[in-house]
Amino acid sequence: MKIRVLGCSGAIAKDCKTTSFLVDGELLIDAGTGVGDLELEEMRHIDHVLLTHAHLDHVAALPLMVDACAAKRDRPLQVFALAGTIAALRAHIFNNVIWPDFSVIPTPQAPFISFHEISVGQSLQFGDKYVEVLPAVHTVPAVGYAVTSGNGCWVFSGDTERNPAFWARVNQLNVAMLVIETAFSNREKDLALKALHLSPEVLAKELDNIAKGKHYPIYIMHTKPAETEQIMAEIQRFDQTMPFGPNVTHDIRWLRTGQELEV
Repeated sequence: MKIRVLGCSGAIAKDCKTTSFLVDGELLIDAGTGVGDLELEEMRHIDHVLLTHAHLDHVAALPLMVDACAAKRDRPLQVFALAGTIAALRAHIFNNVIWPDFSVIPTPQAPFISFHEISVGQSLQFGDKYVEVLPAVHTVPAVGYAVTSGNGCWVFSGDTERNPAFWARVNQLNVAMLVIETAFSNREKDLALKALHLSPEVLAKELDNIAKGKHYPIYIMHTKPAETEQIMAEIQRFDQTMPFGPNVTHDIRWLRTGQELEV
C-alpha cells in the first residue's frame, strides 16, 4: 500500500500544501490544497474521499476537484464524513452561493458528488483496503483513520488534542506507521489548547500512551510553516531526553509534501 503525501502543512506557503493523502492512487484522505498538484487523469481515478473534518485546510480542494473532473467521470465522487462534516459542506460550500450544489447537479438522480455518513468505530472497505474510523478531539466534529491492506496499519490522527480513546484503540492495532499533527510550538501552547491542536509539550505526553513494546515510525505533520523548525527542534529535545523504555527513543520524523510512504 502506497501513501502519497500531497499535502501535510498547517497552512500554505511555497512548497507547503495543506492536508491530503492519496492511497494507491484511488483513495483520497482529506482534500486540502495538495490535491491541486494532481493531473486531471489522476483526479479522475479517485472514486472515494474520506474527510477528517470540515475545516478549510482539509476540504479546500474538494469543490474545485469535483468541478475539474466531473465531465470525465461516469459516476459520482463518493465523499465519506461525519454527519456534522457533511452538514457543514452542504451549508457553507455546496450551497449554490460559495459553490454549486454538485450533490444534485446535473440531476438529483445522477449527481457529480454523493455524501455518505460515517461514525467513529465504523469499518469501511474499498477494494483490498480496510479503513477504520478513529476518534479525534477538535473544535468541530472530527475523526482520524487507520488504513490497511493486510500488512499493518497506516494510522492518521487527524486534527486533535489529547485523545485517550484514540490511543486505546491504536494500541490494539498492528501499526506500521503513525502520522500525527503538531500544529503549534510550545510558545503557542495556549493557542494550541484553545484551537484543540497539539504542541510538542502535549505531544510528548500523548506519545507516552503508546503501549509498551510497540515501536513504529511517527511522522509529524500540520506544522505551521513559520514555526516548523521551532516545532521540530522542540520535539527533538523532548525525544532525546525522554526515552521510551530503556535506552530507546521514539522514531520521530518530519513529514514532507511529496513523500511516498509504503506499508
